[in-house]
Amino acid sequence: MSVDPAPVRRTPARSRQAGLAAINVLRGAVIGAVEVVPGVSGGTLALVVGVYETIITSAGELVRGLVAAVAALLRRTELAPAREHFARVRWGTLIPLGVGMLTAIVLVSATLAPLIESHPIQTRALFAGLIVASLIVPARMVGRWGLREVLVALVAAVAAFYFTGLTGVERSDPSLWLVAIAASFAVCALVLPGVSGSFLLLVLGMYAPTLGAVNDRDLAYLGVFAAGAVLGLALFVTGLEWLLEHRRALTLAAMTGLMLGSLRALWPWQAEDATLQAPSGALGPVLALFAVGVAAVTALLVVEALATRRAAAHEQAAPVPEGR
Repeated sequence: MSVDPAPVRRTPARSRQAGLAAINVLRGAVIGAVEVVPGVSGGTLALVVGVYETIITSAGELVRGLVAAVAALLRRTELAPAREHFARVRWGTLIPLGVGMLTAIVLVSATLAPLIESHPIQTRALFAGLIVASLIVPARMVGRWGLREVLVALVAAVAAFYFTGLTGVERSDPSLWLVAIAASFAVCALVLPGVSGSFLLLVLGMYAPTLGAVNDRDLAYLGVFAAGAVLGLALFVTGLEWLLEHRRALTLAAMTGLMLGSLRALWPWQAEDATLQAPSGALGPVLALFAVGVAAVTALLVVEALATRRAAAHEQAAPVPEGR
């Protein structure tokens, strides 16, 4: 007579880890989805969903670990320093985020791109609402705003406003070295809130070829693009990490200004050469979609605040182990 095995019970800690991983996949999907859209910054959404600094610090440790590993292999020394850097990477957060981002990029590239082309006014209005509501995130993280912070934000806003007015000549068959260079610049924009990596590709004339490579599964193009992105991240993220640690308020003020100035790219009514135009046509649907964008981010911020408060309350209520 066989005895049924006892059912496996998931501990509360394991259940929380699984739930957190699922949430991080969704966060990554949101970041990846908006990064496909020119003018919308994945870094902005990373700030909004609360994983921006985790991404920056983990990316910095990953880059330092790779550099230490390569140096150890060349010198034939121990890999212990590299392992220490890799151990400080938040893999439990980074891997689910990466899975969500890659999945969203593949799916959104095939579905959202045609929608943007057929309804540009409506989609820009929706994304403008997202960014306007998101401005509160870095602005609140600055803390106390002084004259320096205001001036830095204004300079960044003017720079972003000018930059987003530029357009590029589309390249139908770019060389692979140009793909790598464009990727290295685009990934820097990815980690800067308010600066859109996709818009930077658009300015360089590389947006359509890159989108086509994703849809066509062009592995050679995508491999070179990934290599360029890793190189750009390695050169850029360490400096940004230092700024967040030593000049946090000014850096966040600059990010706020970049987000504010980048709204120029999301003005619903504009010509193909990015010239701004006066509102025309039916304003009701456009304003409604703008309001939906504001409401979506507001709801996301409320949920994030409640989840953070609940997690803090749970940690305070947790029993302290004996002997401590």
